[in-house]
Amino acid sequence: MTTEATGPWGDALAQLRAWEPAWAESCARMATNPWRSGVLPRKLVELIGVALNAACTNLNPQGTRRHIRGALEAGATQAEVLMVLRMAALLAIHSCSLGAPILLEVANAAGARPKPKAKLATPACDQMKAIGQWNAAWDPFYELDPAWTDEFLATGAALYAGGILSAKDVELLSIAFDASYTHMYAPGTRRHIVNALRAGATMEEVMEVLKLCVVQGVQACNLGLPILVEELARQAARGGP
Repeated sequence: MTTEATGPWGDALAQLRAWEPAWAESCARMATNPWRSGVLPRKLVELIGVALNAACTNLNPQGTRRHIRGALEAGATQAEVLMVLRMAALLAIHSCSLGAPILLEVANAAGARPKPKAKLATPACDQMKAIGQWNAAWDPFYELDPAWTDEFLATGAALYAGGILSAKDVELLSIAFDASYTHMYAPGTRRHIVNALRAGATMEEVMEVLKLCVVQGVQACNLGLPILVEELARQAARGGP
């Protein structure tokens, strides 16, 4: 079956229907709702599925494959899927967004200061500021290591300037990355909801992204049910525990 019919579910849904039919049907209706509601185009629904599963905070190979296949079936291009994967990799910057301010705060309280840095060009940082994508949360690690910050942002500037996806879709994807149950990064979620609304997204579209974050919770069943089936069979073959 296609992801249009099953949403985030894998083969585990069939087993769940055999064991817990009422709960399986209820959960399947809930989880496939974003594919049926029509609030977001199916291509974007699938790209958000790619984002949630491929994110460096999740790294779910089965879910990533399922939604890449669904995105391609829905008309996504190689460049569009690749952009989502590149965004998924850059999510790791939140380690610095979290840690660098704490480092400066604790060091300053102890009377320590970063070593003076030689003045150098930071073209990627300048570009991100010019296109309105500079985030004040980056200021602390820019202060600590401007050269590396520029190297990192050089990987991100092209994403925002390339025009592969619309500004609104980029912001909706960014909401998914930050609001995901494997990340829950509140500052980014707030920032990208503000930006999405400014880019023309409706409240209903933003809510649909949040629903897509929630329905990926069924990955617990996609992962665990096949293992449970295998271990029950192993136990039975041994004649008991």
